[in-house]
Amino acid sequence: MLTDMQLRALKPTGKIYKVVDQQGLYAAVTRTGVVSFRFDYRVNGRRETLVIGKYDPTVGAKKPRELDELDYGMSVSLAEARLLMTRAHRSVEQGESPSRSKVEKRTEAADALTFGSWAEKYFAEADLAESTKAMRKSVYDRNLADEFGRLKLEEITPVRLMARCEKIKERGAAAPAVHAREIVLQVFRFVQARGLKIDNPAASIRPSAIATFKARDRALTPAEIHIFFNALEHTATMSTLRLAVKFMLLTLVRKTEFIEAKWDEVNFETAIWTIPKDRMKAGRPHNVYLSQQALDILVAFKTCFSASSYLHPGRYETELPISSATLNRVIDATVKVVHDRGEDFEPFTVHDLRRTASTLLHEAGFNSDWIEKCLAHEQRGVRAIYNKAEYAEQRRAMLQAWADMLDAWIKNSASVVPIKRGAASVA
Repeated sequence: MLTDMQLRALKPTGKIYKVVDQQGLYAAVTRTGVVSFRFDYRVNGRRETLVIGKYDPTVGAKKPRELDELDYGMSVSLAEARLLMTRAHRSVEQGESPSRSKVEKRTEAADALTFGSWAEKYFAEADLAESTKAMRKSVYDRNLADEFGRLKLEEITPVRLMARCEKIKERGAAAPAVHAREIVLQVFRFVQARGLKIDNPAASIRPSAIATFKARDRALTPAEIHIFFNALEHTATMSTLRLAVKFMLLTLVRKTEFIEAKWDEVNFETAIWTIPKDRMKAGRPHNVYLSQQALDILVAFKTCFSASSYLHPGRYETELPISSATLNRVIDATVKVVHDRGEDFEPFTVHDLRRTASTLLHEAGFNSDWIEKCLAHEQRGVRAIYNKAEYAEQRRAMLQAWADMLDAWIKNSASVVPIKRGAASVA
């Protein structure tokens, strides 16, 4: 019987040689000095050799692993090699080839890792902001999973990927098409980083070949708010979606913060909606102080969607939120209503509502710190170190004034409603 001392003393001799242990188990020493455990056997009239694993005296030194934790091909200790030897003997006694089973298992494992399997591993392990990860996962689920999910990696070619992106773009979704290419690029990089040699089909496709986008800096004026929200009342969509667009403007939140919002985050008594840290871009919980108008909208949502855990669930599934594209579709449809009336109106997105609120609140003279807190923007530098104020009461008063301003603009297209003297002073 071999001992660890004997195994550690084995030296290369320029040719492969073996040292016998017991029950057919032996240590093979290669020309380079690598020691591996092997087992020669006959099954169904064939002579075969099973490579049990590479010898490593450090693994399992303190606590040997159990047999169900081990597999052929692993780095193993002497004791663990003997455990695997008992498994191999049982297989041979049953007329099965442990070596062939090892190859088949490895092949099955490789086949199982389709693009979809690797994509799931990427989303589980990628170091991304939660909002970015959620957006990419949504793009993958809606645009890539069905066609690419079951394909082997080598089946996804540049031509096939470009064709898929073109199909996505054809339905008017240029941004998701660009993001689909980016997802494929990152999944293949994830695969390559783990030692698999495979060409990245997205590397040869420029994002600009799919679509280009002009930089936007869009903020609605009070007059545009009047035009848009009056046209919104005549847009063919659910009444709750009309309210959702206004709720976004009232609260200054990000799109994902709203569509993923649940009722257990809302306190009607204190009129505070607390978004948990795991849903916030900065990774900190965020309080939204609800104006009377925002509360009225939440009451409407609760009346319509009392059976759902979401503030505004999807149309056909109450335990799923609305899609990330829904509110932008409502906005696009409303802009079309304005255009059909013969009025000139620049398109905008849900995100532009945050910029609109920030711009108009600044123009109204409100304190920048209050506004930035409402936007949940992360402060940096020396100011971030010393300014820990939440400005709760100031933010509550400002958001109520903001809601009143919006109502005035929607009603009569007035200019900025005058703010009481001192309302914008630094606290």
